[in-house]
Amino acid sequence: MNNFGFGCMRLPMEPGANWMDGNVDLEQFSRMVDTFLENGFTYFDTAHGYLGGKSETAIRECLVKRYPRDRYILANKLTTHFFNKEEEIRPLFESQLEACGVEYFDYYLMHAQNAEFYKKYMDCHAYVIAQQLKTEGKVRHVGISFHDKTSVLDMILAKRPEIEVVQIQFNYADYEDTSIEGRLCYEVCRKHNKPVIVMEPVKGGSLVNLPDKAKSILDALHGGSYASYAIRFAASFDGIMVVLSGMSSMEQLEDNIRYMKKFNPLSEAEFTAVNEVREILGKQDSIPCTACQYCTDGCPKHIPISDLFSCMNAKKQYQDWNSDWYYMVHTQSAGKASDCIKCGKCETSCPQHLLIMNLLEDVASVFEKRQ
Repeated sequence: MNNFGFGCMRLPMEPGANWMDGNVDLEQFSRMVDTFLENGFTYFDTAHGYLGGKSETAIRECLVKRYPRDRYILANKLTTHFFNKEEEIRPLFESQLEACGVEYFDYYLMHAQNAEFYKKYMDCHAYVIAQQLKTEGKVRHVGISFHDKTSVLDMILAKRPEIEVVQIQFNYADYEDTSIEGRLCYEVCRKHNKPVIVMEPVKGGSLVNLPDKAKSILDALHGGSYASYAIRFAASFDGIMVVLSGMSSMEQLEDNIRYMKKFNPLSEAEFTAVNEVREILGKQDSIPCTACQYCTDGCPKHIPISDLFSCMNAKKQYQDWNSDWYYMVHTQSAGKASDCIKCGKCETSCPQHLLIMNLLEDVASVFEKRQ
């Protein structure tokens, strides 16, 4: 298996269509599948909820029906939104096999694990069922995809040593982010000797749409597209099994193939440039929080203030869905920004003298307006 994978969450759609009410452009996706396989790549990643279920069926039509089973590797996921009881898991799994048109999945991941979801999966014996499916030959490898703090990942991997692979969000923008903890999650995977599958290496396309100052730094390298530096960054670390790219056009696929078919890790000069770009991105319209955590120690509402500020900064800089997801993760078992009672303890302890109470109002207006 090569170290580059086809993420099937952002497939090409028919002209004028979107993923909510349109259909996948099966002709273009078929051409992309052909090109992907012809260049020696084999790994495809999907989930039951991707494109409202259309990702699985598009894979059936464009990949499974057109190629023998040993030509590709297919990963799918058990997603929390589609089951609430233990007895619902096997029927869901069987429906996924049917939707994809296969008799087994090479990889089956417990999807989007965080502290709260992990409890649900344990209560429903999802990990036990996944091992049973492996014994039955319906799953070759069991893993997790993960969105939470490092301590939660460390706990899960310590308690579930049978986990074979871990899929994490890993890109140069999130590498030192205190909310996503890209580097630290990667290091926990290495500590437990788990191969890493990378998702969001281009941060949903955000690391292509860079500010001019950041573009000029990468342009000076004369080495490739902006996406190339992001994907090659993720693939340059030890223990990375595969880097997924969610490609929605042949142009994106061909660009990725150019630098991943004969992969070269980032050079020292390229790492330096990427670090400079990260610094530029981090300074854009940001709350200057240093994540010292002094503000959270005495908060009577247990609001994870620095984590929520990190989400706010990411939302301003990238306008991506990940920020909303991580806001949910950090407030599942803690206080929300709107829970602030304006006691002022946070502001008196803040070394940066931030107007935290006002900033929390801003955060609540952005992340809680739809709740």
